[in-house]
Amino acid sequence: MEIDINVDAGESFGRYKLGNDDEVLRYATSANIATGFHAGDPMVLWNTIKICKKYNVAVGAHPGFQDLRGFGRRRMFVDPEELKADLIYQLGAIEGFLKVEGLELQHVKLHGALYVMAETDETYASAVVEAVESYNPELIIVIEKDTALW
Repeated sequence: MEIDINVDAGESFGRYKLGNDDEVLRYATSANIATGFHAGDPMVLWNTIKICKKYNVAVGAHPGFQDLRGFGRRRMFVDPEELKADLIYQLGAIEGFLKVEGLELQHVKLHGALYVMAETDETYASAVVEAVESYNPELIIVIEKDTALW
């Protein structure tokens, strides 16, 4: 049996350091990396991907609502088309750095309030699935069983 040790990473931004990605990622097999809306910034995103590459950790996007102040944990009500655009934007951001490092995006795991809202609201769930499928239908979407995303 194989066990995936999955962690959230890349949540620092600017002068704010959150977590110890280099230490934690050496024990992980996959990581959900913040894509800049709830946490992270371009340098943190790139550096976290480099750490994943060093330890052979599979990389996933960890997109959320555009809510740095609330760390993506506040419910936001956005139009489904705007949500799709936000998700595609975040997927493109992480994939740009992955391309530079010669890595591929494996999965998408929503963050915070977006994760909860997409699990319980069919409109948000549909927007998420449509965005990910239109971006890359091969991506895994990490979800819980028996939710609107299931």
